[in-house]
Amino acid sequence: MMALESSGSGGVGALASFRFYEELNDFLPRDRRKRAFDYRCARAATVKNAVEALGVPHTEVELVLANGESVDFSYLVQDGDRISVYPKFEHFDVRALLRVRERPLRDLRFVADAHLGGLARLLRMLGFDTVYSNTLSDERIRAISAVEGRIVLTRDRELLKCRGITHGCYLHALRPREQLREVAERLQLAGDARPFTLCLHCNLGLARIDKAAIADRIPPRVFERYERYSWCVGCDRVYWEGSHWERMRGLLSELLAEGQTSVRQPS
Repeated sequence: MMALESSGSGGVGALASFRFYEELNDFLPRDRRKRAFDYRCARAATVKNAVEALGVPHTEVELVLANGESVDFSYLVQDGDRISVYPKFEHFDVRALLRVRERPLRDLRFVADAHLGGLARLLRMLGFDTVYSNTLSDERIRAISAVEGRIVLTRDRELLKCRGITHGCYLHALRPREQLREVAERLQLAGDARPFTLCLHCNLGLARIDKAAIADRIPPRVFERYERYSWCVGCDRVYWEGSHWERMRGLLSELLAEGQTSVRQPS
């Protein structure tokens, strides 16, 4: 294989063979996807330095093998190393092998960047605690992720490369429903979903409320037709199982069914 030089500075570094798996290939140029390739690292490069220099945010990585042995991000790449880089494993428990972070990407609470409002609402609809505001700065997102242990959702690769972010998910899709489908598949949301338990607006829990208690707050036609109502303890909104609820239930049922049956093969 032809050696490929690093674009980084700092002198000549180790020449190693890299192979990325599954969706990590989406971050690579086409000629590097789904194959091993040689890469000349920057001088004294850690495996984290090398992976991100190749375009893959470290938050997308769950397992790194150097010559068949699990290593952490601080591992210094050596001449002749064979580096294999894997995303989250969907159907295998690899916790015994993990070295790149203290715990795997399993804590399903999120913070979404300012461009993902539609996705944030859909995740809340599924029952996943999702912090979102269209005024959130990158600095604030980093702080929320670090303090509250939230997975960062974004289409900004550079944000996911920030040192303080350990758990993140890069979104390839552009539209909210496709983004939800992508997150649901990659992070296996089906088993943890609790649909229609969170407020879509303020992210707080919904409580059942007797319809008689809110008779003066809802249209008479709605009051006559529907029996089940929920109330947000934060923003005081009232929800009922109308036509919008039915449409969303169909969408979520489809996503959850796909999440329970899909099996992906390594590539």
